[in-house]
Formats: sequence, C-alpha cells, structure tokens
Amino acid sequence: MNVSLTTPALLFPAISLLLLAYTNRFLTIAGLIRNLYKAYKDNPSKSIKAQISNLKKRVNLIRNMQIFGILSLFLCVLSMFLIFEELQLYGSIIFGISLVLLMISLILSIIEIQISVKALNIQLADMEK
Repeated sequence: MNVSLTTPALLFPAISLLLLAYTNRFLTIAGLIRNLYKAYKDNPSKSIKAQISNLKKRVNLIRNMQIFGILSLFLCVLSMFLIFEELQLYGSIIFGISLVLLMISLILSIIEIQISVKALNIQLADMEK
C-alpha cells in the first residue's frame, strides 16, 4: 500500500473538529455536574445522585474519546513524518493504527450518545408522570 504525504493530512480538519466537539460536550457536562452537585448539597435526593452517576460515566467516556482522538492525531503526524523521511512502510502502518484509534474514539462517542439519550428519555418519562 502506498500512502502519500497528503493522505494523513486529510484527517487533520476532521480530527480537529471532532476534538472540539468532544471538548464542548465535556464542558457542558462539567457545568451540569457542578449545578447538580450544588442542588444535591442543598437537597440530597436519589434522583440527583443517579444523574451525577450517569454524568460521571459520560465524562469518563469523553475523556477516553479525547485520548484516542489525540493519539490518532499524533500518529497521523508521525506517519506524515515517516513518509516525509521516505520510510513508506512504517508511515503506512502508523497511519493504519491512527485510523484504528480514530474508529475507537468514534465508537466511544456513539456509546456516550446512547447513554445521553437514555438519560434524557428517563427524565422525559419522569416528567410525563
């Protein structure tokens, strides 16, 4: 397989936007956790504690999404360097690993979205009662 120097470069905008989206999700959830923590301190309830537990899972998933995304970007840059140095085989292998890490990051994102939707559906069902 012959990967040119521009092939890994095509991932840069995608990975950058993905990391920005992950960061926005993280900041939103961090704000929710802070608000729920204050509410829990004022009036402890099982519902708030369960919400905080759910958000904790999501924060951990987002952290892992970010880690795999950053590793993917790093290996993408490394593969470009190796291709630049005319180490084509190593550059191609590292680029392949970079793609796998990006896929892991996306799979974790799907899992986090599913947890988020489940939590929203529980809250909507509670509101309908």
